[in-house]
Order: sequence, then C-alpha cells, then structure tokens
Amino acid sequence: MRKLHLSAFNSIIAPVLGALALAAILTGCSTTQPTENLLSAAGFKIVPASTPEKQSHLKTLPPHKVTMVQRDGKTYFVFPDQKQQVLYVGQQEQYNEYQKLRMQAQLAAEEINAAELNSQAAWGTWGGWGGMSFVEPVPVFRR
Repeated sequence: MRKLHLSAFNSIIAPVLGALALAAILTGCSTTQPTENLLSAAGFKIVPASTPEKQSHLKTLPPHKVTMVQRDGKTYFVFPDQKQQVLYVGQQEQYNEYQKLRMQAQLAAEEINAAELNSQAAWGTWGGWGGMSFVEPVPVFRR
C-alpha cells in the first residue's frame, strides 16, 4: 500500500509541483508581464526609451509582439514595452531561448490545468464530505 502512495506522488504530484515551480519562476511577481519575464530570462537586453526620439519610435512598433528587424546588416528581435518605456532587444540566440522558455511555460500551464481537472474529476465522485455520511454501514454477522 505504501508503494502505491509513493508511485502516485512520483507520477502525479511531483510533476505538478515542478510545473508550479516553473510557472512561478517564469511568471515572477504579479506586477510584471509574463512575456517580459521570459524575454529577460532568455537574455534580451532592456534598452530604455530615454529620448523623445526613442519614445516616438517605441510607439511605431507593434505592441505585445516580438518583431524581427534588420539594423546595420544584423538581425534583431525587438519587443516594445510602452508602459515601462523600454525596448527588449535580442538576437537569434536569445530569440531561440525565448521560444524554448515560452513553450516550457505553456506546457507547464497545460500540465497544471490537466492536474486540476484530474483532481476535480477524481474527488467529484466522493461528493460532499458532510460528516462522513458517505461511509456505508457494514453488516455484522454473529454466530
């Protein structure tokens, strides 16, 4: 019976805890956006829009989207954060890492969702706990 519990922990609980930990790391605090956290974790540089020209240029970029741009013969990937007045800038290596982290975060979220659904489905058959009323009396036979 003990092995069943450890097996259930290893196959269900441990991956869920791992997914929760990954989601917490990637999400960060509630005041920041998940995309910005992923970009930072992937190695994108944060460039402040410190001049009126940079602030104006920031507004021309598509919001909430990583865009590929060419500059001085090099390829860059940029993400404008107009609220914070910064531009996230990376190259192919950082963009590839961002894509990998984004996929991991998506998979972690799906695992958490599936675990919650499985948990609800499994416990739903028990109904309300209501003072142990779900326990049926066992007949006692005397000789």
